[in-house]
Amino acid sequence: MNKIIACIDGSVVTSAICEAAAWSAKQLTQPILFLHTIERPQQHGADDLTGAIGLGARSSLLKEMAALDAQRGKLALSHGKEMLAAAADHVARLGIVDIEQKQRHGDVIDAISELETEARLVIVGRSGEGHESAGTKAKFKVLGSHIESLIRSVHTPLVIVPSTFSAPKNFMLAYDGRETADKAIDKIISGGLLNSLACHLVMVKNNESAQAEKLAGAEAKLKSQGFTVTATLLEGNIVESLLSYQQQNAIDLLVMGAFAHSKIRQLFLGSNTIGMIERSTSPLIVLR
Repeated sequence: MNKIIACIDGSVVTSAICEAAAWSAKQLTQPILFLHTIERPQQHGADDLTGAIGLGARSSLLKEMAALDAQRGKLALSHGKEMLAAAADHVARLGIVDIEQKQRHGDVIDAISELETEARLVIVGRSGEGHESAGTKAKFKVLGSHIESLIRSVHTPLVIVPSTFSAPKNFMLAYDGRETADKAIDKIISGGLLNSLACHLVMVKNNESAQAEKLAGAEAKLKSQGFTVTATLLEGNIVESLLSYQQQNAIDLLVMGAFAHSKIRQLFLGSNTIGMIERSTSPLIVLR
């Protein structure tokens, strides 16, 4: 469990993923593994012409279609190798020397899951290939098509990167005082990635008892491990309050838990988490 797996697909987020991977590698003193997955494009009814041709032409047309698929596969393979080489060159210029490249056919989530035993951290882009302009008319930016499923499937800390990345100087941890939030603090302390960053520990008031005491306890725990901590108790809507605090305090990096706390609701991605992923313009670390 020592590699930083950075997933690239040639989208506009690829450069930011490379820079986030290089920063993470320096923070953790661990190697980078660039992963590119060749997924078979979805076939629509209009793409399947075999049922609309005569029997006499069927055999030759199928051969042509098979040859075209083979050619597309070769081009995708070559293109992927070029992307991996370019990504490796990018981080090498940033001072990283321990770099691996892997190419897989199939589903990207399956590929990441197969490699998860090697992973210390997984880095993905917020918008994948084909999603760059999808959010131009939307109220909030569009997530990459795999992120929600990936959060459900992968237990390794996940870094979700927007179109640009700069080395963060601080991070904000959304804390709610529950057991899962305390486990997130333990992961932050033991993980090492955020040790040199100033911590903003933020809690939004709810109906839970003794919130102020829990916040103070979490603050003391982080400070005892050498973190510089600013603890704040906010009021209002959770997502709106966190986003407002982020903007007002120039927060570079967000850290959140992935799921709701109810065992039944764990089947669904927590609405506050997905709201922050969709609306924040900063990189975000999701902890399971």
